[in-house]
Amino acid sequence: MKLFKHHNNVLPGFGITLGFTIFYLSVIVLIPLSALVFRTTGLTWSEFVSTVTAPRVLASYKVTFGSAMIAAVINSIFGVLVAWVLVRYRFPGRRIVDALVDLPFALPTAVAGITLATIYSPNGWVGRFLEPHGIKVAFTPLGIVLAMTFIGLPFVVRTVQPVIEEIEVELEEAASCLGANRWQTLQRVVFPVLLPSILTGFALSFARAVGEYGSIIFIAGNMPMISEITPLLIITKLEQFDYKGATAIACVMLLTSFLMLLVINLLQKWSRRYAD
Repeated sequence: MKLFKHHNNVLPGFGITLGFTIFYLSVIVLIPLSALVFRTTGLTWSEFVSTVTAPRVLASYKVTFGSAMIAAVINSIFGVLVAWVLVRYRFPGRRIVDALVDLPFALPTAVAGITLATIYSPNGWVGRFLEPHGIKVAFTPLGIVLAMTFIGLPFVVRTVQPVIEEIEVELEEAASCLGANRWQTLQRVVFPVLLPSILTGFALSFARAVGEYGSIIFIAGNMPMISEITPLLIITKLEQFDYKGATAIACVMLLTSFLMLLVINLLQKWSRRYAD
Protein backbone atom coordinates (compact mmCIF):
# COMPACT_ATOMS: atom_id res chain seq x y z
CA MET A 1 0.00 0.00 0.00
CA LYS A 2 1.46 3.33 -1.03
CA LEU A 3 1.63 5.99 1.67
CA PHE A 4 1.98 8.83 -0.83
CA LYS A 5 0.01 9.20 -4.02
CA HIS A 6 1.94 10.31 -7.06
CA HIS A 7 0.73 13.44 -8.78
CA ASN A 8 2.12 15.13 -11.86
CA ASN A 9 3.34 18.51 -10.63
CA VAL A 10 5.24 21.31 -12.28
CA LEU A 11 7.71 21.44 -9.39
CA PRO A 12 10.22 18.61 -8.74
CA GLY A 13 9.32 15.55 -6.69
CA PHE A 14 8.43 15.34 -3.02
CA GLY A 15 11.94 14.48 -1.83
CA ILE A 16 13.61 17.47 -3.47
CA THR A 17 10.97 20.01 -2.47
CA LEU A 18 10.76 18.71 1.12
CA GLY A 19 14.53 18.81 1.48
CA PHE A 20 14.72 22.35 0.15
CA THR A 21 11.86 23.38 2.46
CA ILE A 22 13.58 22.00 5.55
CA PHE A 23 16.92 23.52 4.53
CA TYR A 24 15.37 26.93 3.83
CA LEU A 25 13.40 27.02 7.09
CA SER A 26 16.47 25.90 9.03
CA VAL A 27 18.66 28.65 7.60
CA ILE A 28 16.07 31.41 7.85
CA VAL A 29 14.19 30.49 11.04
CA LEU A 30 15.43 27.57 13.11
CA ILE A 31 19.17 28.27 13.23
CA PRO A 32 18.84 31.97 14.21
CA LEU A 33 16.29 31.14 16.91
CA SER A 34 18.44 28.28 18.17
CA ALA A 35 21.44 30.61 18.35
CA LEU A 36 19.37 33.06 20.37
CA VAL A 37 18.40 30.40 22.91
CA PHE A 38 21.94 28.94 22.97
CA ARG A 39 23.46 32.36 23.75
CA THR A 40 21.08 32.74 26.69
CA THR A 41 22.31 29.48 28.24
CA GLY A 42 25.45 31.35 29.24
CA LEU A 43 23.43 32.80 32.12
CA THR A 44 22.61 30.89 35.25
CA TRP A 45 18.95 30.48 36.15
CA SER A 46 19.15 33.15 38.87
CA GLU A 47 20.90 35.57 36.53
CA PHE A 48 18.31 34.91 33.83
CA VAL A 49 15.40 35.52 36.21
CA SER A 50 16.94 38.69 37.64
CA THR A 51 17.59 40.00 34.13
CA VAL A 52 14.14 39.40 32.69
CA THR A 53 12.26 40.49 35.83
CA ALA A 54 14.08 43.75 36.51
CA PRO A 55 11.61 46.62 37.11
CA ARG A 56 12.66 48.46 33.96
CA VAL A 57 12.29 45.29 31.88
CA LEU A 58 8.86 44.48 33.34
CA ALA A 59 7.73 48.03 32.57
CA SER A 60 8.87 47.61 28.96
CA TYR A 61 6.90 44.33 28.69
CA LYS A 62 3.79 46.11 29.91
CA VAL A 63 4.22 48.94 27.41
CA THR A 64 5.06 46.69 24.45
CA PHE A 65 2.56 43.88 24.85
CA GLY A 66 -0.18 46.08 26.29
CA SER A 67 0.09 48.62 23.48
CA ALA A 68 0.28 45.86 20.87
CA MET A 69 -2.87 44.24 22.27
CA ILE A 70 -4.79 47.53 22.24
CA ALA A 71 -3.62 48.34 18.71
CA ALA A 72 -4.57 44.86 17.46
CA VAL A 73 -8.07 45.17 18.95
CA ILE A 74 -8.54 48.59 17.35
CA ASN A 75 -7.35 47.26 13.99
CA SER A 76 -9.63 44.23 14.28
CA ILE A 77 -12.67 46.50 14.67
CA PHE A 78 -11.92 49.25 12.21
CA GLY A 79 -10.05 47.01 9.78
CA VAL A 80 -13.21 44.95 9.27
CA LEU A 81 -15.19 48.14 8.67
CA VAL A 82 -12.65 49.36 6.11
CA ALA A 83 -12.62 46.00 4.33
CA TRP A 84 -16.44 45.90 4.31
CA VAL A 85 -16.70 49.37 2.78
CA LEU A 86 -14.10 48.60 0.12
CA VAL A 87 -15.88 45.39 -0.92
CA ARG A 88 -19.57 46.22 -0.60
CA TYR A 89 -19.72 49.87 -1.72
CA ARG A 90 -18.77 51.68 -4.91
CA PHE A 91 -17.79 55.33 -4.56
CA PRO A 92 -15.47 57.83 -6.26
CA GLY A 93 -11.86 57.33 -5.21
CA ARG A 94 -12.43 53.77 -4.01
CA ARG A 95 -9.29 52.49 -5.73
CA ILE A 96 -7.23 55.27 -4.18
CA VAL A 97 -8.50 54.39 -0.72
CA ASP A 98 -7.79 50.72 -1.41
CA ALA A 99 -4.21 51.59 -2.41
CA LEU A 100 -3.73 53.76 0.69
CA VAL A 101 -4.39 50.73 2.88
CA ASP A 102 -1.10 49.23 1.69
CA LEU A 103 0.88 52.41 2.37
CA PRO A 104 2.22 51.23 5.77
CA PHE A 105 3.65 48.18 3.95
CA ALA A 106 5.73 50.29 1.55
CA LEU A 107 6.53 53.25 3.80
CA PRO A 108 9.87 52.95 5.65
CA THR A 109 9.26 52.65 9.37
CA ALA A 110 11.55 55.57 10.20
CA VAL A 111 9.61 57.81 7.81
CA ALA A 112 6.33 56.71 9.41
CA GLY A 113 7.67 57.45 12.89
CA ILE A 114 8.96 60.91 11.99
CA THR A 115 5.70 61.73 10.22
CA LEU A 116 3.54 60.67 13.17
CA ALA A 117 5.76 62.50 15.65
CA THR A 118 5.63 65.67 13.55
CA ILE A 119 1.85 65.60 13.12
CA TYR A 120 0.98 64.74 16.73
CA SER A 121 3.64 66.81 18.51
CA PRO A 122 2.32 69.72 20.65
CA ASN A 123 2.93 72.14 17.77
CA GLY A 124 1.99 69.71 14.98
CA TRP A 125 -0.97 69.86 12.63
CA VAL A 126 -3.14 67.66 14.86
CA GLY A 127 -1.32 67.92 18.17
CA ARG A 128 -1.90 71.66 18.48
CA PHE A 129 -5.67 71.03 18.63
CA LEU A 130 -5.37 68.14 21.10
CA GLU A 131 -2.91 69.80 23.48
CA PRO A 132 -5.38 72.44 24.84
CA HIS A 133 -7.74 69.59 25.80
CA GLY A 134 -5.04 67.78 27.75
CA ILE A 135 -4.58 65.04 25.13
CA LYS A 136 -0.91 64.31 24.56
CA VAL A 137 -0.08 61.81 21.83
CA ALA A 138 3.55 62.29 20.88
CA PHE A 139 6.15 61.06 23.38
CA THR A 140 3.56 59.15 25.43
CA PRO A 141 2.26 55.54 25.49
CA LEU A 142 -0.70 56.80 23.45
CA GLY A 143 1.73 57.61 20.65
CA ILE A 144 3.02 54.03 20.79
CA VAL A 145 -0.51 52.68 20.35
CA LEU A 146 -1.03 55.07 17.45
CA ALA A 147 2.14 53.93 15.68
CA MET A 148 1.31 50.25 16.22
CA THR A 149 -2.21 50.81 14.89
CA PHE A 150 -0.81 52.54 11.82
CA ILE A 151 1.54 49.71 10.89
CA GLY A 152 -0.91 46.91 11.74
CA LEU A 153 -4.07 48.02 9.92
CA PRO A 154 -3.20 46.51 6.49
CA PHE A 155 -2.80 43.04 8.01
CA VAL A 156 -6.42 42.97 9.15
CA VAL A 157 -7.87 44.59 6.02
CA ARG A 158 -6.04 42.33 3.57
CA THR A 159 -6.90 39.23 5.59
CA VAL A 160 -10.61 39.95 5.95
CA GLN A 161 -11.22 41.51 2.52
CA PRO A 162 -11.06 38.28 0.43
CA VAL A 163 -13.44 36.54 2.83
CA ILE A 164 -15.99 39.36 2.55
CA GLU A 165 -15.75 39.11 -1.25
CA GLU A 166 -16.70 35.43 -1.04
CA ILE A 167 -19.75 35.98 1.18
CA GLU A 168 -22.85 35.70 -0.97
CA VAL A 169 -25.22 38.62 -0.64
CA GLU A 170 -28.09 36.19 -1.23
CA LEU A 171 -27.46 34.68 2.22
CA GLU A 172 -28.06 38.04 3.86
CA GLU A 173 -31.14 38.62 1.72
CA ALA A 174 -32.48 35.19 2.65
CA ALA A 175 -31.97 35.94 6.34
CA SER A 176 -33.82 39.22 5.91
CA CYS A 177 -36.69 37.46 4.13
CA LEU A 178 -36.93 34.98 7.00
CA GLY A 179 -37.47 37.84 9.44
CA ALA A 180 -33.96 38.49 10.75
CA ASN A 181 -33.03 42.08 11.47
CA ARG A 182 -29.62 43.56 10.62
CA TRP A 183 -28.06 42.65 13.97
CA GLN A 184 -29.28 39.05 13.75
CA THR A 185 -28.00 38.76 10.18
CA LEU A 186 -24.64 40.10 11.24
CA GLN A 187 -24.47 37.84 14.28
CA ARG A 188 -25.81 34.61 12.74
CA VAL A 189 -24.73 34.84 9.08
CA VAL A 190 -21.81 37.22 8.55
CA PHE A 191 -19.81 37.12 11.79
CA PRO A 192 -19.29 33.31 11.96
CA VAL A 193 -17.79 33.37 8.47
CA LEU A 194 -15.53 36.35 9.22
CA LEU A 195 -14.37 35.24 12.67
CA PRO A 196 -11.44 33.00 11.56
CA SER A 197 -10.05 35.70 9.27
CA ILE A 198 -10.52 38.36 11.96
CA LEU A 199 -8.52 36.26 14.42
CA THR A 200 -5.82 35.75 11.78
CA GLY A 201 -5.64 39.48 11.11
CA PHE A 202 -5.52 40.13 14.84
CA ALA A 203 -2.61 37.71 15.26
CA LEU A 204 -0.66 39.24 12.38
CA SER A 205 -1.31 42.78 13.60
CA PHE A 206 -0.30 41.88 17.16
CA ALA A 207 2.89 40.11 16.07
CA ARG A 208 3.86 43.02 13.80
CA ALA A 209 3.27 45.53 16.59
CA VAL A 210 5.30 43.59 19.16
CA GLY A 211 8.33 43.50 16.87
CA GLU A 212 8.05 47.08 15.60
CA TYR A 213 10.94 49.42 16.35
CA GLY A 214 11.58 52.09 13.72
CA SER A 215 8.22 53.86 13.69
CA ILE A 216 7.84 53.79 17.49
CA ILE A 217 11.10 55.23 18.80
CA PHE A 218 10.41 58.60 17.15
CA ILE A 219 7.01 59.08 18.75
CA ALA A 220 7.40 57.13 22.01
CA GLY A 221 9.68 59.50 23.91
CA ASN A 222 11.63 56.43 25.10
CA MET A 223 11.34 57.29 28.78
CA PRO A 224 12.28 54.32 31.04
CA MET A 225 9.37 52.92 33.07
CA ILE A 226 6.91 55.05 31.05
CA SER A 227 7.23 54.78 27.27
CA GLU A 228 10.20 52.48 26.65
CA ILE A 229 9.46 49.47 24.45
CA THR A 230 11.23 46.14 24.85
CA PRO A 231 13.00 46.17 21.42
CA LEU A 232 14.59 49.49 22.39
CA LEU A 233 15.72 48.00 25.69
CA ILE A 234 17.33 45.12 23.79
CA ILE A 235 19.16 47.60 21.55
CA THR A 236 20.31 49.49 24.66
CA LYS A 237 21.78 46.33 26.18
CA LEU A 238 23.55 45.50 22.92
CA GLU A 239 25.10 48.96 22.89
CA GLN A 240 26.32 48.26 26.43
CA PHE A 241 27.82 44.94 25.19
CA ASP A 242 25.44 43.02 27.46
CA TYR A 243 24.73 40.36 24.84
CA LYS A 244 23.50 37.75 27.30
CA GLY A 245 21.05 40.17 28.87
CA ALA A 246 19.77 41.21 25.43
CA THR A 247 19.24 37.61 24.33
CA ALA A 248 17.52 36.76 27.63
CA ILE A 249 14.94 39.51 27.12
CA ALA A 250 14.58 38.50 23.48
CA CYS A 251 13.85 34.92 24.54
CA VAL A 252 11.06 36.12 26.83
CA MET A 253 9.54 38.09 23.96
CA LEU A 254 9.89 35.06 21.68
CA LEU A 255 8.23 32.72 24.19
CA THR A 256 5.40 35.17 24.90
CA SER A 257 4.75 35.66 21.19
CA PHE A 258 4.65 31.89 20.65
CA LEU A 259 2.16 31.45 23.48
CA MET A 260 -0.04 34.26 22.13
CA LEU A 261 0.00 32.77 18.63
CA LEU A 262 -0.79 29.32 20.05
CA VAL A 263 -3.84 30.67 21.88
CA ILE A 264 -5.00 32.53 18.77
CA ASN A 265 -4.55 29.42 16.61
CA LEU A 266 -6.69 27.43 19.05
CA LEU A 267 -9.32 30.15 18.86
CA GLN A 268 -9.15 30.00 15.06
CA LYS A 269 -9.70 26.24 15.17
CA TRP A 270 -12.71 26.72 17.42
CA SER A 271 -14.09 29.55 15.27
CA ARG A 272 -13.91 27.37 12.14
CA ARG A 273 -15.91 24.67 13.88
CA TYR A 274 -18.37 27.33 15.02
CA ALA A 275 -18.70 28.64 11.48
CA ASP A 276 -19.26 25.13 10.10
